[in-house]
Amino acid sequence: MSSPRAIAATEALRPMPEGRRAPARSVRRRFARAMTLVEILIVMAIIGIMMGVIVAGSGQTSSARLRQSGALITGAVRVAYARASSMSRPTRLVFDFEKQTITLEESAAPMLVQSKDVTGTGGADPVTEAEKNAVDEGKRIVAGPQAPRATFKAVTDAGFGKEPKPLPSGIQFRSVQAAHDDDVRRTGRAYLYFWPGGQTERAVVQVRIGEKDEDSDTLSLVVSALTGKVEVKSGNVALDNPQDDKAASEREAPGGF
Repeated sequence: MSSPRAIAATEALRPMPEGRRAPARSVRRRFARAMTLVEILIVMAIIGIMMGVIVAGSGQTSSARLRQSGALITGAVRVAYARASSMSRPTRLVFDFEKQTITLEESAAPMLVQSKDVTGTGGADPVTEAEKNAVDEGKRIVAGPQAPRATFKAVTDAGFGKEPKPLPSGIQFRSVQAAHDDDVRRTGRAYLYFWPGGQTERAVVQVRIGEKDEDSDTLSLVVSALTGKVEVKSGNVALDNPQDDKAASEREAPGGF
């Protein structure tokens, strides 16, 4: 007959029943599930942070491109202003709303700007079909002799190259209005003229981020007629009409060389 000590030792050596090991496995499974949930939450948090960084970075990039477009237009105005004086030729900047580009052009013939010109060319030869139709309609309405229209050709040796300068990606022209325009231009092509002797037109060129019209996404570049200086302003700034002699001194002469 076995002693109590022998029975106890035998019981200790027996393998633990399956039912008694189940709680340990259950704890491990719950622990594994808990760890998996924690990992998922961590991954989701990381994704959220990354998306926030991407969105913020995208906004900063768009703003940077908007400022870059302002610098591009400012530089183009300076080049055109200097070109007209150095070459003694009428010069103009072409703002293309469809292609979102800027082109520098000049004419070998004298240029007489037509104030409040409804054709959009300011008195130069029409280029687009819309301009040609507008000129033909003007001839039909107004009979008699008319001033000759200057023909402009692209300048390729003033740092602009052979191709028009595009606006930065995602940036568009919102509107352009020069002193010779009868209204703000938002489609087709708009022109800003320069003449020998250091003179241009009062004008406002607006660019924006994509299709947005909010002031925070718009940049207005205000051009001085006498100096060609460009003042960059945030938001939607309209072209002012001179109300006194001091302001009127900024008005360009009705004609150029």
